[in-house]
Amino acid sequence: MLNKKKILLLTDWYEPGFKAGGPVQSCKNFVSAMQDDYNLFIITSDKDFGDTEPYKSIAINEWIKKNETVHLYYSDPKKLTSAKLKELVNFINPDYIYLNSLYSVHFTIFPLWLKKINSIAAEIIISPRGMLQQGALQFKSAKKKLFIQLLNLSGIAKQLIFHATDEQESKDVLKYFPTAKKIVVIPNLPKTEVMEWKQISKQKNELKCVFISRLSPKKNLLFLLNVIKQLPANINLQLNLYGEVEDDLYWKKCLEIINELDSNISVQYNHAVPNNLVPEILHQHHLFVLPTLGENFGHAIFEALLAGKPVLISNKTPWINLQEKQIGHDLPLDDIAFKHALIFYADMNQSAYDEWSKNAFEFSQNYIATSDTVKKYKELFS
Repeated sequence: MLNKKKILLLTDWYEPGFKAGGPVQSCKNFVSAMQDDYNLFIITSDKDFGDTEPYKSIAINEWIKKNETVHLYYSDPKKLTSAKLKELVNFINPDYIYLNSLYSVHFTIFPLWLKKINSIAAEIIISPRGMLQQGALQFKSAKKKLFIQLLNLSGIAKQLIFHATDEQESKDVLKYFPTAKKIVVIPNLPKTEVMEWKQISKQKNELKCVFISRLSPKKNLLFLLNVIKQLPANINLQLNLYGEVEDDLYWKKCLEIINELDSNISVQYNHAVPNNLVPEILHQHHLFVLPTLGENFGHAIFEALLAGKPVLISNKTPWINLQEKQIGHDLPLDDIAFKHALIFYADMNQSAYDEWSKNAFEFSQNYIATSDTVKKYKELFS
């Protein structure tokens, strides 16, 4: 253990948090894949996404030893000053610092400032996590673009290795940070838990859909609601929503549409649930839907495939050409295209649905079996 390199992961949210969705899953998968070969130190917030109270039964502002190679530090953000962060970094003396965000004050801006003033010797690797996508930059765009401009003016980009999760994100990094020291393209680490294919009853003209994501403009729920509002009366559609409300005004607009839906359409809102409950929720539905404005990976999308669920998503994610594989649809954000896709799935009988469901399951299993992603991560941190 003494000879293993040390990686310090800085992230706004980590388990037992789950309300932030993909970022938490990305970090969890990273730690799971790397803990046998590295000493890992995680500094994170003491609260889940959107919460005002800290986690219960977890020691705050002190190191917690999870196992021989993984150590956690849940910090009260009010006490995580740049000086405190410098103290923690010096205590660890990491070989690498891995930043899991682009705009976080405590977990990105502070360490970048310390690197700029030469208070940090470790190599810094930063993962934008889709935050440079056009679909993400359109929200609070002035603040984000100002931050990007200041980062470039500071010259710090020349010292940073950017981890892009696909070629498009690599292009985005090059566009906004042309002086970056290096850009490395490695896909996100997928969930690799063993699952079994399960059959669910499917009758023609019925469709149980599930939306698992934060309820925010970027995830585009309002678009989906306007689409299902147009479905013919002979289709009975149930849509279950799992996620935290991130934008109250946006959610109010969604509720207005929900209240206008005909009796053949049912929409049920549920709060976000811990990740260990997601597989069973997916098994209770026919179709995963997410008309997102952009994802750099889409952990919920892959988990749906892992559960044997076809997916109906936008063409703004890495998951493309799904229809030819008969595992889903990746479509432009056009309401007619999404409407026809929903009618297509509703029209399926049991045997037709089972075929697509099995295809989705087998695709996910093959993706895991043939992935060399872990190897590429280890090369990045070597």
